[in-house]
Order: sequence, then C-alpha cells, then structure tokens
Amino acid sequence: MKVAFLRFLAACLGTLLVLFAGLALLLRTGQVDPLDWAWPAVPLLALVGWLASRGGGHGHARAHAIWVGLGTVLSILLLCRIAAARPPALSLSLLLAVSAALGLCGGLLLRRSRIGAIALIAAALLVPLAGRPPAVPMAPQRPSLAVLTALPLFWREGGQGLAAPADAPIVTVLRQHFDLRPFDTPLSPELAKARLLLIAQPRAMQPGELVAIDRWLRDGGRALILADPLLRWPSPLAPGDRRRAPAVSLLGPLLAHWGVRLENTATLDEDRHLLPDGRLMTLLAASHFIATAPACGTEARGLVARCRLGRGQAVLVADADLIDDRLWLADPSRPLDPSAWSADTPALVAGWLGAELHGDRRWVLSGAQLVLAVRWAAVAGIFWAAMGAILFSLRRGRFLPGADPGRRRRKTAKGA
Repeated sequence: MKVAFLRFLAACLGTLLVLFAGLALLLRTGQVDPLDWAWPAVPLLALVGWLASRGGGHGHARAHAIWVGLGTVLSILLLCRIAAARPPALSLSLLLAVSAALGLCGGLLLRRSRIGAIALIAAALLVPLAGRPPAVPMAPQRPSLAVLTALPLFWREGGQGLAAPADAPIVTVLRQHFDLRPFDTPLSPELAKARLLLIAQPRAMQPGELVAIDRWLRDGGRALILADPLLRWPSPLAPGDRRRAPAVSLLGPLLAHWGVRLENTATLDEDRHLLPDGRLMTLLAASHFIATAPACGTEARGLVARCRLGRGQAVLVADADLIDDRLWLADPSRPLDPSAWSADTPALVAGWLGAELHGDRRWVLSGAQLVLAVRWAAVAGIFWAAMGAILFSLRRGRFLPGADPGRRRRKTAKGA
C-alpha cells in the first residue's frame, strides 16, 4: 500500500506541476500551444526516468515511467483541447510527444551514459523550437498601400509632439507585405498611384475629399476602413488638442452614400471576439454596422461590413482600437513574432487588404473555459496516476528506490 501511495503521489504531483507551470505563457498571450508545456515536462520526465533507472532499470519501473510520461502528455493535450474548444494541431501534438519521449529516455539513460543522456535531454528541450511559428517574412512583392489616418501610426505622441517618427507595431507588420505611404488628404496624387487604401479614424474631410475616395473605389480600388463610434485609444495629448484622433467616426456621410450605417456603441468594455474560422479579434468599445442598401452586407454580428462599389470593394470594421498594440501584442518588442501576439489582428488586417499571413493559432475561449480545462486536465492526471499506482503495484513493480518487496525477498533468499 505504501509503495502504491508513493507512486501515486509522485506521478500526481509531477503532472500537476507541469500543468500549472505551462500556464505562464498561455496567460500572457492567450494562445493555446501544447509546446508551451514541453519546457516544464522535459525536466520532470527526465527525473522520472532517472528514478526508474536506479537499481538497474527494473522492467516494471521503466514501464511505470513510460506510464507517467504518457499521462503527462495526455493531460496537456486535454487541457489544450478544452481551453480552445478545438483539438491542438497534430504536428504540435506529435512534437510534444517526441520531446517528452526524449526527456524520459534521457533520464533512463543517465546512469549508463551521462553524455548520451545529456544529449537526449538537450534534444528534448530543442524539439519545441521546431514548432514555433517563423517571424513574419518580407514579401517579395509589396503593393503600394495608401494610409489615411489621424491615429499615431507613423509618429510618437507626447513631449516631442508629432516631430518624432516612429512606426506603430501594426505598421511594422504591414510593411512586410505592403509599401505603406501615408498621406493627409485623398486629393493627394499618392492615392491615384495606389490600388490599396487603409482609412483608420481620419480627421474631418471636405465633401470633395469624400467624393475622391468614392470615385477611387468605384474605379477599382480596394479599401479597409476602420470607423470607430467611440475611440478609446490612449493619448498623452490633452482633450481638444487638434493632433488627437477624433473621438468619433466622421465618415457618416460617405458610409450612408454606400448604404451602410454605423451604430453607436453599446459597451465600453474590451471584447474578445472569435470569428467562425477561429481567428481572434480583440475590440474596445466596438459597435456594429447596419446595411441599408444591397451593395453592402454585414458579418461577424455586424462588426464587419463588405461593400461592392463599381469595380472596387471596401471592408469596413466598426472599431479602430483593434490595431492598438495593447490589444493584440503581448511583447511590444516582437511585433513580427506571431508567438507574441495576443490576437490575430495583424493577420486579419493584412487579409482584408489582400495579403495572407499564414498561421493557425488556437485561443482560449474565455477565463471560465480555461478554469474548466485546468480542472478536467488535473482530474485526468490524478486518475491516470491512481490507475498507474494500482496497476504496477499489483504487478509488484518499483518506482522509488527500496520500494520493491519482491526484490528484498530475492536478496534474502540469496543470503540464505
């Protein structure tokens, strides 16, 4: 009974420790990646293998070590499955299994060959790197993208005013696929040279400027328009400062001409919105559109509207705060690293403009879903540890040194 309890306690505590240690990265970004649990799992399984190897690597002890490793991997995958309500990618699951197996084998080999064991454990720690998404690459051809905005996307607000050029993280990502050209008015010759246009919470425009945008679109242009009925973008500039972006969208006349209406916001809260394809938008005080003409249609509960205008098309989003890096980037120093994103905003913006940022990320549905996932994964780990303790005790296996009564009887018989 004591041996079974020790086996259960060691396996149970080890699995729970790995589950909670791997939550650190998940809580930072919201991404559900099983490889985040590889780093704590490898040292644990190496320790399990080393304990099993003591006393000559008893067959039952090795089998129990494999049982513990399998239970740890299955508990991790169960947590990922429930937290995201989607199974983790098969490639990432296989890499986790390979990493765990190498760590366990390294521990089993430690008493026989330190160099070989260290090599296996090092390989186990390096395997997860193969599953990390690459940085956003520079596209071989970058179409011209005209940008009309009052948001601080190309400059830094504050003490140095607008005379301090600095790209916002979303601009850093977009430059990998587009040749960005900011301009102050749609009457600028720059607009005629571009086939793509990004309008993000611009300042008030004259009727002639709105006509220029409409004509450009109907001539075959493609535009992404971020219109916010209540901008919450933080700014060090005082309210009323003309350098601040307008607090409300001023594109109402243009949108009405196209057949779409932007409603007032009904909430001031942050909203994590999962699209049907599994991609995540993080919004702040977002609203919705209502289509009033056949040329436009809405999707994603009205958050997005699409309009076919002549030979061109426009995608409208009822929030401009979504491109604020505070809502989609966990580490401001790594905007090109998808593993540092806390939402799919860069991929969505690029996709609306015709580019493709590859990557299939899983996201936590909600805090309640994460609690449920941890709970069930912990229960599964405890159950697996209990089953292993009972099974291998019945077979008189040994997990901890000195806990094999059959081995003691054999020693006594030899002494007699």
